[in-house]
Amino acid sequence: MFEPFQNFTDDFQKMSKDGFDAAVRSYGEVSKGLQAFASKVTDYSKASFEDATRAFEQLVNAKSIEQAIEIQSQYAKKAFDTYIAELSKLGELYAMVARIAIKPVERVVAKKVA
Repeated sequence: MFEPFQNFTDDFQKMSKDGFDAAVRSYGEVSKGLQAFASKVTDYSKASFEDATRAFEQLVNAKSIEQAIEIQSQYAKKAFDTYIAELSKLGELYAMVARIAIKPVERVVAKKVA
């Protein structure tokens, strides 16, 4: 009489454990991804600061207004292009982290559905 209830309870406990394990693995992947994201942003910020410092030094040493405008124009173009490229890389990183993080959960769901 209690056997069906016991089987249900055992199945429910196993399913809960599998789901919890998948969630922990998924959170671990998200954590790694966020660390990689933070590292990329830090690297970009450092490079951006160095570029701005270099451009400022060039502006200080400019011999004419035309030269200063040219330096500023080149810096602005480079800064914009670098920013857009970095945004693209960060978007790809976010998508990759999402794909990796969802895999453990997908596997558990696929087992339960099948």
